[in-house]
Amino acid sequence: MPSGQRTITLPTIDHGDVTIPEPEWCAGHADHDPNTARTDLAHASAEVPLTFRGHTLSAACLVQDPFAEKTSRQPYASELLYGRKLDAAGLYTYAAALDAYADQLRDLADRLDTLLRGGAR
Repeated sequence: MPSGQRTITLPTIDHGDVTIPEPEWCAGHADHDPNTARTDLAHASAEVPLTFRGHTLSAACLVQDPFAEKTSRQPYASELLYGRKLDAAGLYTYAAALDAYADQLRDLADRLDTLLRGGAR
């Protein structure tokens, strides 16, 4: 392990205490459940929320599953509303879809504004 690398030791139900490197972007493990299996250990960044009028509509964060057995151990983005796992290209595509949706909402707001001002019905 490189000098200066952060590590964290987490208790697991099947392998006892497990020490793993902790990425600089990891938000910590304050809510870690000691009844977690080693394959289910995960690092997660702080969430990037999409909020509207105080309500969270969705959120995304970086995740890494260092002991994953059936999927990649590489970091990915997790879109939390539907639980999608996205690579960088998928995250860009998701952002583009949100941009397109924002454009549609602006168009709808323009139509509503026209209607409310007595314009075409």
